[in-house]
Amino acid sequence: MSAEPAAPRTVVLVIEDETPIRKFLRAGLEGQGYAMVEAATAEEGVTQAATCAPDVVLLDLGLPDVDGFEVVRRIRGWSTVPILVLSARGQDGDKVAALDAGADDYVTKPFSMQELLARLRVALRRRAEIGSERAESVVEVGRLRIDLARRRASVSGVETQLTPIEFRLLSILARHAGRVLTHDFLLREVWGPRYTTQHHYLRVYMAQLRHKVEENPGRPQLLLTETGVGYRMAEETRS
Repeated sequence: MSAEPAAPRTVVLVIEDETPIRKFLRAGLEGQGYAMVEAATAEEGVTQAATCAPDVVLLDLGLPDVDGFEVVRRIRGWSTVPILVLSARGQDGDKVAALDAGADDYVTKPFSMQELLARLRVALRRRAEIGSERAESVVEVGRLRIDLARRRASVSGVETQLTPIEFRLLSILARHAGRVLTHDFLLREVWGPRYTTQHHYLRVYMAQLRHKVEENPGRPQLLLTETGVGYRMAEETRS
């Protein structure tokens, strides 16, 4: 009687130019049952992302050939794979830039393997939840149409250009249309658990979204503020 085939391991692509860090990550990841593919340059990393179909990407920003922000943008051009940025750059501006480019999370060096593994599990869980949704999932509210599977939004039939963060925020509100979502919930779902006190992120991005999808951003009918609590997407608009 033949043995059952082993379940495929979760593949983690590590794009990192420092050999000691790659060795540290390989020991920690493989010790937890992950399969690791590594790349020492941005160009090699983008190629590996396209050829090995990783389940998650760990990306260093300080690469020798191309800046990590550009790597995020390139991968986001054709893939929704979770991207966790690893960087010694701890400034808020760098974190916001990486997340706005399409990264899912940001871990500042030095970090513990336990913290990184926890972030990996969150990213993979989110991906599984998204993958389980129906491919034809579309939300329509008034003039706004959101195609969650194709990651597109249009207003009155005209596609509106959204950044990855803007689309993620809009899609979460759309999936819970009619429900009030707290500031903490939105910050945790869009930016990660470490950002639940950064309420100004929401104010800035909600203002940007309203200018892109509302007929009158000053008197929104789609993206509604619940004062002191959070935000809500209307299930239908007032005539």
